[in-house]
Parts: sequence; structure tokens; C-alpha cells
Amino acid sequence: MKVQVHAVQFTADQKLIDFIEKKIEKLNRFFDRIIHAEVYLSLDAGKGQVKNKVAKVKIGVPGNQIVVSESSKMFEESVDLAIQSAGRLLKRHKEKIRNK
Repeated sequence: MKVQVHAVQFTADQKLIDFIEKKIEKLNRFFDRIIHAEVYLSLDAGKGQVKNKVAKVKIGVPGNQIVVSESSKMFEESVDLAIQSAGRLLKRHKEKIRNK
């Protein structure tokens, strides 16, 4: 599976990129035919000084694309939440395929 990480308007450090790739690889246990994954990291300028970190995950599967977006105070937490949501959607997609 090909994993791409895009940091919008900032540079992500290698530890964060490695963390994201490790988490994305775990999605193979939910659905083993994932073609590619793209992760977009950005800062959401909310009210006040504290900016929320947004992680948008796009997962390409045969005939479909799953898109999940989550935000929190840390990129790691945003990625974790997005991966959990993507895992649930991949399970649901797998069940739809199996029932056809």
C-alpha cells in the first residue's frame, strides 16, 4: 500500500510521519485490498490562540474512496481518531462487498 503524508503550510517531522505510516499499515487487518492512503495535516484557526490540528485521511479501495476528517489539540490524537473512524468504515465496506 502506498502512503502519502501532506503537511499543509508547515513541515511535519519524521517522527510524526513514521507514526502516521505505522497507524495506516494497521488498517490492512480490517480490509486487505487497500490501494493507497493519503493523509493531509493542517492547522485549523479557531477562536482564540489555540489552533486545532486537523487530520484528513483518504483511503482508496477498489471502486470506492473513504474519506475521514478529525481534529483535536495534537496531530497524533487527530490521526488516531481518524484511523479508528476509517477502520469502522472499512469494516462496513467489507461487509457490503461480502453481502453482494
